[in-house]
Amino acid sequence: MKIQYDFKFEKVKFSADGFSYREFETCEFINCNFQNCNLSEMKFIDCTFTDCEMSLVKVHKTAFQDVIFTNCKLMGVHFDDCNHILLFFKFNKCQLDLSSFYRLKLSKTSFQDCSLKEVDFSETDLTASIFRQCDLQLAVFDNTILEKADLSTAINYIIDPDKNHIRKAIFSMPDVITLLNKYQIVIRD
Repeated sequence: MKIQYDFKFEKVKFSADGFSYREFETCEFINCNFQNCNLSEMKFIDCTFTDCEMSLVKVHKTAFQDVIFTNCKLMGVHFDDCNHILLFFKFNKCQLDLSSFYRLKLSKTSFQDCSLKEVDFSETDLTASIFRQCDLQLAVFDNTILEKADLSTAINYIIDPDKNHIRKAIFSMPDVITLLNKYQIVIRD
């Protein structure tokens, strides 16, 4: 297996299947286009992706270990297909709409200034994760562990407290009122 160490890729348009390296360590990807690429069974360790187009990439058994995505477009990515061993990433100013994190263990994951519209977080462990300034419109939370998660600056979420684990999660007004939506109660000022 070919390994690429400490390399900076800038403005590279990767082809759908054409990768000569299968493992990348401490590499930087800046303004690169991976759209529709097959990254299956590849490894990214201590890598950063900045201003990259990564929508609809295939990540079957892909390892993401200590990876940071900044200002990347990652729409429709099935992160639930990734290699779950040592999986850890951070997202800053990313568009992750229509992606899936189904059943992943993502405790202490940071999502900052991200669009997470229609993302599937079903059965995901998001213990102590941070959703800072994130839009969670139509995101799916079903049997999700959100204990100690910080959603105090998140917007547009709908979380059923009876179907999710929200003990010690942090919310703020007025968005926290959405936790009561299912009860169809009237709240007055």
